[in-house]
Amino acid sequence: MLKDSTKLIIFIIMSSLLMGCASLSAQTDRDDYRQQAIEILESVPLFDGHNDVPWQYRNRVGYKFSELDFYDTTHLDRPMHTDIPRLREGRVGAQWWSVYVSANISEPEAVKQTLEQVDFVHRMVEKYPDHFELALTADDVERIFAEGKIASLIGMEGGHSINNSLAVLRMFHELGARYMTITHGRTLDWADAAGDDPQHDGLNEFGEEVIREMNRLGMAVDLSHVTPATMKDAIRVTEAPVMFSHSNARAVSNHPRNVPDDVLQLLPEVDGLVMVTFVESFTSEELRRWYAERNGVRAKVESLYAGQPDMIREKMQEWMDENEMPKSTLEQVADHIDHIRDQIGVDYIGIGGDYDGISSLPLGLEDVSTYPDLFAELLRRGYSEEDLRKIAGENMLRVMRGIEATAERLQNEREPSEVLITDFE
Repeated sequence: MLKDSTKLIIFIIMSSLLMGCASLSAQTDRDDYRQQAIEILESVPLFDGHNDVPWQYRNRVGYKFSELDFYDTTHLDRPMHTDIPRLREGRVGAQWWSVYVSANISEPEAVKQTLEQVDFVHRMVEKYPDHFELALTADDVERIFAEGKIASLIGMEGGHSINNSLAVLRMFHELGARYMTITHGRTLDWADAAGDDPQHDGLNEFGEEVIREMNRLGMAVDLSHVTPATMKDAIRVTEAPVMFSHSNARAVSNHPRNVPDDVLQLLPEVDGLVMVTFVESFTSEELRRWYAERNGVRAKVESLYAGQPDMIREKMQEWMDENEMPKSTLEQVADHIDHIRDQIGVDYIGIGGDYDGISSLPLGLEDVSTYPDLFAELLRRGYSEEDLRKIAGENMLRVMRGIEATAERLQNEREPSEVLITDFE
């Protein structure tokens, strides 16, 4: 009898071979639909929910445009996924620029670094005014797109950036932030994060107050990176649509960053949106399992050869040589879109690539120029032009307008919250 681990290895190898053949065939068929996809994307602003160019500029050149021109980032030793010509080729019409900073730094420092990220986005749109303009509302997005530019929106990635302060949250909104991901990789004093130990069974009382204040301000509640309990609490509390800026369907790839079906079923109740992402381990179940197998082998090897780093490297390399890493594909991204459509319909789907926030991407989606290929694949699968206009931009515009209308109502009903986290301690 074959061991379970051997069966898994055979399954991964066979799946990879089959996917490679299927991907080549699909590419040939997809080419027939590419021009139609381009025409659709030229008629509606294509929103991408998450791009980490600000973080790349921070790490590579300390935010200096003089050292890295955004007209060409392909010549670098480690080419970026994004630059202006490829955004244009990909027909991006509205980009949520992530102003991410690490969740592992102190929260006061996170506020400072996030402000630097916000400053970068403002300077970027000033540096390249023929291509970008800051957008604060859905009307802004449509106007900027009609003028032939890319509407640039600011999304904060992680509530650590407000340092437990609703006043800081309000000031980031004043500076243009229009969504905040509730957590990143670390559980906060008020919200549980995916991949970290839960402490609150979702949101605590202050966490609920954060959601209410975001509703009042008109800032989208982004539920990527949180636990299912946090997702459900936020959906219960919110009076405005919520979003997932870059997440996939957990039923397709059982990664903790993805959205379970029981949460998907709640989204229509709040007119929410899942922006399907290209992160490989969120996309491919085969790759997620491969990582799990590799991590198990690493733990065993490190235990057997403790204190022998050269031997550990040798043994891990042997395992890697015998177990080729699977590769995710554009078709698998489309599978996630299919699943969400089958669960709740196309009205609740968007796109959130996570370009320049990850080191590798699915075959066929290697940089921001490739969005038309994904939409061509959806056409090949039988999606209508109306479906694609919704997925590209109309759904996000509807969500933004719902958030804006809720904020207008709540600002007539409520004063800014004076609650402090210490009130709950």
